[in-house]
Amino acid sequence: MAGVGSVLGWLRAKDAGLSATRRAARAAVVMPAVFAFASLVIGNPVIGIFASFGSMAMVLFVDFTGSMTERLQAQVSLMAAGVVLITIGTLASGSAWIAALVTLVVVFVVLFVGVISSVLASATTALLAAFILPVTLAGPLSSLPDRLLGWLLAGAASLVAITLLWPAPTREPLRDPTAHACALIAKRLRAGLACLRDGPDPAQTEALITSIDEASDAVAALRKSFFGTPYRPTGLSTSARTLVRVVDEVIWLETVLQRHLRVPEPGPVNAQLAEVFESAAVVLERAAELLGSGGDLQLFATAVDRLKRARVALEETVTALLPATNAASGKVVTAFVSGVEPIFRAQEMSFAITAIAENIQLAVAARGRSWWQTLLGGAPTGIGSPLSSVQERAGAHVERHSVWLHNSIRGAVGLALAVLVADLAGVQHSFWVVFGTLAVLRSNALSTGQNALRGLLGTVAGIIIGGGLVVAIGTDTTVAWLLLPIAVALAGLAPAAFSFAAGQAAFTATLLILFDIISPAGWEIGLVRIEDVAIGSAVSLLVGVLFWPRGASSALRQALAEAYSDSAHYLRQTVEYAVNRCDGHSPPVAEPFEEGRRAAAAARRLDDAFRTYLAERGAKHLPLADVTTLVSGVAVLRITGDAILELWNSGDRNPAGDRTAARTELLETAGALVEWYQQTAVALASAGTLPAQVLRDSDGEERLLTAVRQDLTDDDGRWTGTAVRMLWTADHLDAVRRLQVAVAETSGSTVAG
Repeated sequence: MAGVGSVLGWLRAKDAGLSATRRAARAAVVMPAVFAFASLVIGNPVIGIFASFGSMAMVLFVDFTGSMTERLQAQVSLMAAGVVLITIGTLASGSAWIAALVTLVVVFVVLFVGVISSVLASATTALLAAFILPVTLAGPLSSLPDRLLGWLLAGAASLVAITLLWPAPTREPLRDPTAHACALIAKRLRAGLACLRDGPDPAQTEALITSIDEASDAVAALRKSFFGTPYRPTGLSTSARTLVRVVDEVIWLETVLQRHLRVPEPGPVNAQLAEVFESAAVVLERAAELLGSGGDLQLFATAVDRLKRARVALEETVTALLPATNAASGKVVTAFVSGVEPIFRAQEMSFAITAIAENIQLAVAARGRSWWQTLLGGAPTGIGSPLSSVQERAGAHVERHSVWLHNSIRGAVGLALAVLVADLAGVQHSFWVVFGTLAVLRSNALSTGQNALRGLLGTVAGIIIGGGLVVAIGTDTTVAWLLLPIAVALAGLAPAAFSFAAGQAAFTATLLILFDIISPAGWEIGLVRIEDVAIGSAVSLLVGVLFWPRGASSALRQALAEAYSDSAHYLRQTVEYAVNRCDGHSPPVAEPFEEGRRAAAAARRLDDAFRTYLAERGAKHLPLADVTTLVSGVAVLRITGDAILELWNSGDRNPAGDRTAARTELLETAGALVEWYQQTAVALASAGTLPAQVLRDSDGEERLLTAVRQDLTDDDGRWTGTAVRMLWTADHLDAVRRLQVAVAETSGSTVAG
């Protein structure tokens, strides 16, 4: 037992969650069983080949997440897609040039549509395997039924495997970390609330510091989970799409809270502040329950309404407490505004939490729909349809700097070229050329070359081991059958437990044993595969040099530059819309929907470039912590623009007063900040010099206060809600100004790298 425990401990250390071990164990059972049924019972070698490769594709090459129902639905969809791809591949296999052309189109589509959904992205290898095998094994149309039958046999076996053979627990890559982060941020808010109510004694201060550290660690873990896969961990379902918004907003909320650690001093608005803190903590606690073990959606909605009422009451309190213009000088007003700064912090925090709550409500409501409502496509109010989401995600990457587009083109050209070269060269097993290309194709030429070398070394090792076994067992297929499950298990486990080369070796040995059972040929199979994989690796390396010689670092810089430029432009447009809204003294400005979509698209491209950079093997040329900070900064800019829009869209539509002077001050402040971020974007893209930071303009703040005090008051001389929103808009811009420090520091190291 101790030995078994130590083996399991070693596996857990190498294979987090034992996911690779689970796939390998399933494949070791399913693949030989299906192959045996097709070869020995049905007695058809074509069915046997497609059943065996189909088993590896649907059991070993893919591992869907979510509930069991969601995994079965994804598996059935994979089976259906494989039927289509096998049909296309078989029809195109008769001519080398037609096969290459069809491969170019099909592979590009398969790779590119992965940007739409993590389910599609995670199934890419399985889908490509379903196409590569038939397109490289030339066969008449009459062979299509046998090929499809082999694939469907493998598919049926895969459904049984994921349901009955060591079923995986329900895995939600975002829900659990998001729930944990919400719970610990709520704990932090309650610690701050205790200091606010009772005064910051040493014990409460220590508790607050501890809760701050715990919340920061939880958000860092959420960020790691979010960026821990080479593709965005979401699907096309309504709940999955809204959950991604929640992740961005939780990260932004942590940024907001980190900027303002000071506990408010006792004052006249403490009761309203306490209510905001209390209601915000309740919302986050209810959110954690809903995302975790489950909770009451009605109680959650009640908590959200309470938070919204607290925000409105806070605004009204500030409006009532601000000195009347005929009773206070400008210095008195300035001092008062500085004294109630924590109210601005609470407003910013409450907006972020409200946005989180509304998206969680949408996600939970979507998950609670009946299967019939889901089938009919009825989405909760406030979120677009899956089709609109597909258009947005795909449209974001139809752009010449998109990493995903680059990878899709490279992969399509590489595999099409491999198909053409294999057919024209007349190699014995052309599908090995294409599998060799697929296995070693990576994000840049250097990495591709390294993987080509690893692949060849692994292949040689596999031939030595597998070939030795084939020679040793001779014509005794019984021994080969006994060795086949072991080889399959090692092929699934070796890449995670050992290395890429070890996986190649195990996969090679598996194929040698498999083909020795079908048609004994000894060492010849191995020698042929050395030649085939070498050709495939050379094709992959050539494509990497031609299409992306600069690698992921350069593409990441470009994506950062575009994201900062577009997000800063969106921020400026939101400020212009806000300060011109319903003002009769200025021309109307449309709400910046298009600018928001462009900023979101740039953020998606940055997301994929960052994931590619993280997945790239070898030393990182850019400091990872600095890059992570820059990526988070883009989200802060964009969501700050959203916050300003929400602030003004919730206000009066016909405010009194002349906003000309106040509008001018805000636009000048926004313009200077946007110019700085856009110049920084240019420096990131071209490795140029960073601009000087925009410093705090005390005179400009005084002018804004004077303009608001003189122009935006009611008949009694009291400040209006519009006046408060003007100041809160300035506060949002000040947060963007403070963000410069982190962006400038990290941009400097990134430009230098």
